[in-house]
Amino acid sequence: MSRKAYIVGVGMTKFEKPGSKDWDYPDMAREAGTKAIEDAGIKFEDIEQAAVGYCYGDSTCGERAFYELGHSGIPIYNVNNNCSTGSTALFMAKQFVEGGLSECAMALGFEKMEKGSLGIKYNDRTMALDKHFEVMMDKCGFGEGPPTAQMFGNAGLEHNEKYGTTPEHFAKIGYKNHKHSVNNPYSQFQDEYSLEDILNAPQVFGPLTKLQCCPTSDGGAAAIVASEEFVVKHGLEDKAIEILGMAMTTDYESSYGGSMMKMVGQDMTANAAKKVYEQSGLGPENVDVAELHDCFSANELITYEGLGLCEEGEAGEFIDSEANTFGGKVVVNPSGGLISKGHPLGATGLAQASELTWQLRGEADKRQVDGAKVALQHNLGLGGAAVVAMYRKRG
Repeated sequence: MSRKAYIVGVGMTKFEKPGSKDWDYPDMAREAGTKAIEDAGIKFEDIEQAAVGYCYGDSTCGERAFYELGHSGIPIYNVNNNCSTGSTALFMAKQFVEGGLSECAMALGFEKMEKGSLGIKYNDRTMALDKHFEVMMDKCGFGEGPPTAQMFGNAGLEHNEKYGTTPEHFAKIGYKNHKHSVNNPYSQFQDEYSLEDILNAPQVFGPLTKLQCCPTSDGGAAAIVASEEFVVKHGLEDKAIEILGMAMTTDYESSYGGSMMKMVGQDMTANAAKKVYEQSGLGPENVDVAELHDCFSANELITYEGLGLCEEGEAGEFIDSEANTFGGKVVVNPSGGLISKGHPLGATGLAQASELTWQLRGEADKRQVDGAKVALQHNLGLGGAAVVAMYRKRG
């Protein structure tokens, strides 16, 4: 039987536009990791294993980054799982603790990115997303605009055609997330826009405008995971956040069946969520606050249904009723989400975990969700992997 695992410390940097600040990935790791250690009130030497996530960099950037915190000779694992890298590192740390391999482990993530849309780095080998591009080419063709925007934009258009949602529904998500970010000092963007501003921003692809798309970002984040015994021994009961359930899924055969929504992860999300609800004994109706992977507003809309926050085909009504914001059924992306907070790939999942930890502790300041008791996290990477987790304050 696996042991319980708790997040006992979190930390992150402010997310920044690439090139806007004179820093490097070791600086990001040092700041985020130090904050997490200080938040937990432990010593660096208490960490027995570390999983370090990043997508862009040489093969041992994980070690180089972690060494900013100290040298202890522990196992350090370099993790790359596209946009779900940070939560994959957290999933590994949880497994170290639950499996009895460690009493205390760290998940650390960072990214130093180039300006502009993501591109292909290696042209002399099979592209990791070749099967995904085949689906899109067969279904929709290849148009102008960044490839990932086309993938998620076409998934949004499929939802429009199938369920009657409209571009305004996507814009409302962008409006909400930018509005939420005003109260997040860690967010890359902290400006509020009107719905008209969102709709009239430069078009990126299909229904997606610039203010509905996540930016490239530099930044880091970290979380410390510990066992029940470690929590009690170090007197961390008041700040410990229990990981009630956590699951990772990868692409299913249905991902390549012709549906753009499934190609961008609908089934991965739904199946990971199902496992988490079974593990935790709780369901989407119990969730007070969620951080989910809104790389594009279309993906947030699709993910509502994948996570069961609303029924299939009812995302439009869910949005129109403002069930997804303060005063509604569940507050989604109070941090501002990827759209406004930013998306340094290796740090994103750990930034989500940091936000939810603060929410459940009541430490989220002006963006605090009143009475938040249960939190849900969703992090997605094409190619592909989805990680879903449910949290609750220890009690």
